[in-house]
Amino acid sequence: MIVADQKDITEIIAMTEGYRNILVIGCDTCVTVCLAGGAKEVAILASGLRLAAKASGRQVEVHETSIERQCEKEFVDALHSAVKGQDLLISTGCGIGVQTIAEQFPQIPVVPALNTKMLGLPERQGVWVERCQACGQCILDKTGGICPISRCSKSLLNGPCGGSQNGKCEINKDIDCGWHLIYERLKALGRLACLEEIMPAKNWSTSRDGGPRKVIREDMCL
Repeated sequence: MIVADQKDITEIIAMTEGYRNILVIGCDTCVTVCLAGGAKEVAILASGLRLAAKASGRQVEVHETSIERQCEKEFVDALHSAVKGQDLLISTGCGIGVQTIAEQFPQIPVVPALNTKMLGLPERQGVWVERCQACGQCILDKTGGICPISRCSKSLLNGPCGGSQNGKCEINKDIDCGWHLIYERLKALGRLACLEEIMPAKNWSTSRDGGPRKVIREDMCL
């Protein structure tokens, strides 16, 4: 899931300067699970903005709503009636949600209330950890289901850097060495032979190089 956290309220308030009709829009999927941008967080944020406006003597109307998914145009289309008459939209969705709303309503400014952090796993209540960097070239079949791109601090592909000690990363002693985890996992599976395969230099064009990525399923296109 996409994990995000809310920006500092003072930063959000600064984004509302000069606007009188504001709609705070929540997203009921990923950011609801990570307690950053669901209906509850929207209500709290909207209340905070109203109080801040009142304290500063500004005449501001703050409305609130939430949709199932901000990342899909079909759900964003349902906002047409709520958006009417607003001069600023505040999204509590991830960066994709903010951009989807901006594309659907180009005549109205859209600002983000959250900082999108990572593709993460809920480790325990209130704790989310990164598990995927969406690099576009998955090799989890070779690494025991543990991702070296996200779990190794240096994103190494062919074993540890040599700086780890007692299974901990040299970057931070609180972080498990990703390659130590991979070794232990493959050992438990009886698949240590996987480590003998030399992985070629990673083709980063599938990740964060070469411009925006696009996935096309010809069989699904109309």
